[in-house]
Amino acid sequence: MECPHLSSSVCIAPDSAKFPNGSPSSWCCSVCRSNKSPWVCLTCSSVHCGRYVNGHAKKHYEDAQVPLTNHKKSEKQDKAQHTVCMDCSSYSTYCYRCDDFVVNDTKLGLVQKVREHLQNLENSAFTADRHRKRKLLENSSLNSKLLKVNGSTTAICATGLRNLGNTCFMNAILQSLSNIEQFCCYFKELPAVELRNGKTAGRRTYHTRSQGDNNVSLVEEFRKTLCALWQGSQTAFSPESLFYVVWKIMPNFRGYQQQDAHEFMRYLLDHLHLELQGGFNGVSRSAILQENSALSASNKCCINGASTVVTAIFGGILQNEVNCLICGTESRKFDPFLDLSLDIPSQFRNKRSKNQENGPVCSLRDCLRSFTDLEELDETELYMCHKCKKKQKSTKKFWIQKLPKVLCLHLKRFHWTAYLRNKVDTYVEFPLRGLDMKCYLLEPENSGPENCLYDLAAVVVHHGSGVGSGHYTAFATHEGRWFHFNDSTVTLTDEETVLKAKAYILFYVERQAKAGSDKL
Repeated sequence: MECPHLSSSVCIAPDSAKFPNGSPSSWCCSVCRSNKSPWVCLTCSSVHCGRYVNGHAKKHYEDAQVPLTNHKKSEKQDKAQHTVCMDCSSYSTYCYRCDDFVVNDTKLGLVQKVREHLQNLENSAFTADRHRKRKLLENSSLNSKLLKVNGSTTAICATGLRNLGNTCFMNAILQSLSNIEQFCCYFKELPAVELRNGKTAGRRTYHTRSQGDNNVSLVEEFRKTLCALWQGSQTAFSPESLFYVVWKIMPNFRGYQQQDAHEFMRYLLDHLHLELQGGFNGVSRSAILQENSALSASNKCCINGASTVVTAIFGGILQNEVNCLICGTESRKFDPFLDLSLDIPSQFRNKRSKNQENGPVCSLRDCLRSFTDLEELDETELYMCHKCKKKQKSTKKFWIQKLPKVLCLHLKRFHWTAYLRNKVDTYVEFPLRGLDMKCYLLEPENSGPENCLYDLAAVVVHHGSGVGSGHYTAFATHEGRWFHFNDSTVTLTDEETVLKAKAYILFYVERQAKAGSDKL
């Protein structure tokens, strides 16, 4: 939006010496010292945390609006200014008085000048940090980024994703998908597409939700992000271009509030699928599908039209079987799916840790059994029986008609009560290897033993109490090693730590070769 308060609120010099030292994205709140979501006031250059951390940036604005009776009028006016601030990570500008993001600038272009200065500070700090780490790598024989594998020392080449302001939900999903090899390789092998040319080529632009730009491609920005990960050339990558496209085509995710990682994953996969169907930026759909024709040819699960790599890898088919309890009429329906959302059975909901003594531990098998067991529909879900010509009581049962190459299982941890969406914090035990799905198949005799076994590739974890708060991280395996992805930070971990996680989304990959392992 066009903000009318910039001229009275943007008072600091673009190269102000009042700015703290270090990279802007790591600046600490002057009140609580938190370095999460720092915002800088464009009136006085003080740094405070965002409203989804401890809200000191907003409090700084509110305190400035309190009239002081013992001060002069000019001091009152000065005190009432601090309305505009800038995100130190994404450089977006926000006005508290307008309660919206700002797209315009002052006549002297001070907002853009401050933005460019913060970017220069960030780049300088990043370059210095890389130089320091390079020196440590050269001089230290036991550098923390090195690991001994089979007697040889190899570098950890994993790259983190910078948090752009409560974007951990997106980072956790991107890191998980980047470690699903068949899916990731497909996008990385697509030809690059230049989205900007002429005068804007190579220029970094800053977007807000009010700007109009139809020349965007989710597939292209997703490809660029995947290519940036696992190269080892930087410790963290900023996915701001991808996030801008997300804002453009997924209005639900505009702004900087916390979002549901599962909801984001579904939107992301659906929009990738739709864009691949229609081609993007001059690349025809047939040219895209030819990149991996084997996937398309073998896939029979089509969602919203033709098959793409999304449905070829994540697509499965459910059979929904409904039986009328009055006349016995049976109705069958086949539904394609990209993931399965599983309830955590109510009898396990007080079991918050694996070692807690009261009662048995909930397992992934319990959740799958609850999903596929015969269920009697309640009064609010009466089935319209075509034979009885009216709504009748009935039973429902799900069978899996076709398993996907990558089985995505979403544990339904958030439930609505009267006014709140509460979290089910139950620990659910899951296997790292050998998840056997054969007993949930409609025709198990038509599937070979290996086709029903799955090994874990990635886990998304939600830390905290509610869907609108907390933090997302991910565990994923890459070349036989497990990594923990926490925004910009990537660390090696072990299987025992992964198994202790309270999983929210699990990604299982179909086993390709025979290997001896325990089944679930």
